[in-house]
Amino acid sequence: MALRTLPSLKFFNVTIPAQYVVHVEINRPEKLNAFYGPMWVELKAIFDQLSHDPDVRAILLSGAGDRAFTAGEMINLTSCLSGLDVEQAAKSNSPLSTGVPDPSRKAALLRRHILELQDVITSVARCEKPTIALLHGYTYGLGIDLSSACDMRFCAKDTKLCVKEVDIGLAADVGTLSRLPKVVGGVTSWVKDVCLSARPFSADEALKNNFVSRVVDGGKSELLKEGLETAKYLASKSPVAVQGTKNILDASWGRTIDDNLNYTAVWNMGMLQSSDVQRAMLSGLQKRTPTFEKL
Repeated sequence: MALRTLPSLKFFNVTIPAQYVVHVEINRPEKLNAFYGPMWVELKAIFDQLSHDPDVRAILLSGAGDRAFTAGEMINLTSCLSGLDVEQAAKSNSPLSTGVPDPSRKAALLRRHILELQDVITSVARCEKPTIALLHGYTYGLGIDLSSACDMRFCAKDTKLCVKEVDIGLAADVGTLSRLPKVVGGVTSWVKDVCLSARPFSADEALKNNFVSRVVDGGKSELLKEGLETAKYLASKSPVAVQGTKNILDASWGRTIDDNLNYTAVWNMGMLQSSDVQRAMLSGLQKRTPTFEKL
């Protein structure tokens, strides 16, 4: 298992709950799993590693503790911030507080910083393995950015979701405004409603508007159980088929149907030569469960 080559992690727990399944848990529960500097570096290292690890076929992503998947600091008794640790972002060494006086040079520094953070979230989206986000508690700001980059989203019944950035004076800039409309089927009235208002919305509303595919009763423990069962099921399939399907579906974003049909043909002219095709067909005829080699 190539997970052994991961650097020492302080803010994430990475475990193997079942064969070919990896569970990545954001581990800063005392701060509602809000992100700051070192966490971005760790997250990218994890997903870059998992993407190419042949022992990994499905990934679960969750948050430690009972209170949040990921949310920001509490600014009063009723509101959370954006998933960014605002206390850390306000410090003098933050790019948001840079002492560079020239506005063009300050803008260049901020642009580089934003692009670096965007690339971290994109590392989740471009991971070759299917990733399931398990949302519970507060899923605010960065929680939407991060879960939008995953392939599937399940949430507990009591999950509270929010595109929170407007309430801290900025437009969400690391993924939500680009990915959320594609995830739910377009720049709908609902997308503008939740993004412009920064109002919280419920798990049922997220399901109704296609942001999540399942709402799980019974709290976080049942959510983790259902996520694991789904991940194990995905991991039992041909990795050639599953990873190829994910790749082609992702490639369809921004392409015409004809363009993506051609892309599919080019992809499958190589992948159809896999022994997985024959194994899957024979297992159906022989009424047995197939096994597949690592990819």
